[in-house]
Amino acid sequence: MLSYILRRLLYTVPVLFGVLLFTFVLFYATQTPDDIARRALQQKATPENIARFIHERGLDKPKYLNFEPGQSLWDSQFCHHFGGLLRFDLGKADLSRKDLNAEFKRGALASLAITVPAFILGLLTALGVSLYLVLVRNSLLDTAGVFICAAMLSIPTMVWVIFGQSLGVILQWFPVFGFKWAGLSTIQFLALPVALMIVAGLGADVRLYRSIFFEEIAQDYVRTARAKGVANFRLLFVHVLKNGAISLITLVVSAIPLLVLGSIVVENFFGIPGLGSQLADAIQGQDFAVIRANVWCGSLLYMGGLLITDIGYALADPRIRLT
Repeated sequence: MLSYILRRLLYTVPVLFGVLLFTFVLFYATQTPDDIARRALQQKATPENIARFIHERGLDKPKYLNFEPGQSLWDSQFCHHFGGLLRFDLGKADLSRKDLNAEFKRGALASLAITVPAFILGLLTALGVSLYLVLVRNSLLDTAGVFICAAMLSIPTMVWVIFGQSLGVILQWFPVFGFKWAGLSTIQFLALPVALMIVAGLGADVRLYRSIFFEEIAQDYVRTARAKGVANFRLLFVHVLKNGAISLITLVVSAIPLLVLGSIVVENFFGIPGLGSQLADAIQGQDFAVIRANVWCGSLLYMGGLLITDIGYALADPRIRLT
């Protein structure tokens, strides 16, 4: 398995290089240094400030390679862009000039505070409901459950958020806007957004998991287990759940990047200073440094998620060999 992991890590090198090249061409090669400086400086875009900005960001260097006499070949915009991100030096925001490493660290903690509880509780709830619907399959309760899930699936996340905030204003149980770290009191700021994230994703998850388990329960090994008198609880949670783990691993691990990158809709509506909120502000303000850093972090998380998925396959099913 170790040799496989090393090979997969080597496979990610050209992919990540492609991401770096794509982001550089998209954000830097298609614009002039003056355009980048004017957009970042806005009202402060005097000739002196523009020249200083261009020099500080290295935008006065050649774009890809430096062929000027007496200069290093690698002293170029792309090489500095490439080297900085490889060192996990995200640089500074174009608009606020804040250090992006520190900003991303703070934003990731805030995002994880809502996404991790929502992910774990949502997964457990969806698994429990879907397994129960499989247990009572083809009954009136199963039909009603499928209908409710389809109805929930058709409601956008934004509608759930607006409904939840309206209900929060009426009941006044939890704050509907704002966030601060205050020990256990932080829960009051997280309870409503976490609950809404669970409800917003429950319809799609239950329908998907039910389909996976419905296919498993029709297999021959289930009929054999029933013939041997295996109890329904053990049949569902030991046999069906275990054999459906391959499909579940793919779905669960694919959500890992979203845990760190946060939810744009929920964070914006509830005023949570996570990475999702930072990305929304960057898109609105055209802060390409923040967007570029989000793309880079997202690509790393997705590549790591793919590796974890393959390892999870091997752990879940002994028949799978990583070669």
